[in-house]
Amino acid sequence: MCSSRARRHTRGGFSLVEVMVVIVIIGLLASVVTLNVRGYLNKAKQNMARQEIATVVQALETFYAACSRYPTNEEGLAILTRPSEKLPESLLKAVPVDPWRRPYQYNSPGSAGPYEVICYGADGREGGDGVNADVSSDALKE
Repeated sequence: MCSSRARRHTRGGFSLVEVMVVIVIIGLLASVVTLNVRGYLNKAKQNMARQEIATVVQALETFYAACSRYPTNEEGLAILTRPSEKLPESLLKAVPVDPWRRPYQYNSPGSAGPYEVICYGADGREGGDGVNADVSSDALKE
C-alpha cells in the first residue's frame, strides 16, 4: 500500500530546463520558416509589380488608340484615371502604387520606346539586383 501512495505523490511533469529547450527549438523553427517565407514574399511583390505595369501598359495603349498620343510627363499616369470626351470611363481606377507603396515612374519618351513605366524595387532606387531590381515596361516586351 505504501508503494501505491508513493506513486500518486510523484507527478510526471516537465522541468524548467525541458520547457526552455522546447521553447528554443520552436524559436529556431520559426526563424527558419520566416527566412524562407520572406523570399517568397519578395518574389510575389516583384510579380505583382510586373502585373500592375502590364495593366498600366494596356491602359496607355488604349489611351493612345483613343487620343493618338501618349500622356506627357506632366500629365503622367493620373490622366488615365480621369474620364474625357474620347474616353467616357477612366482607364484606371486610381494612380497605381508599387508593392512597396511608392508611385510608378512614368517617362515619355522612354529609354527604348515612346514611354516607360518603372518600379524601382524594394530600395526605391535605380538599379539593383534581387529584391532591389528594377521592373520596367521595357523588360515586359522582351
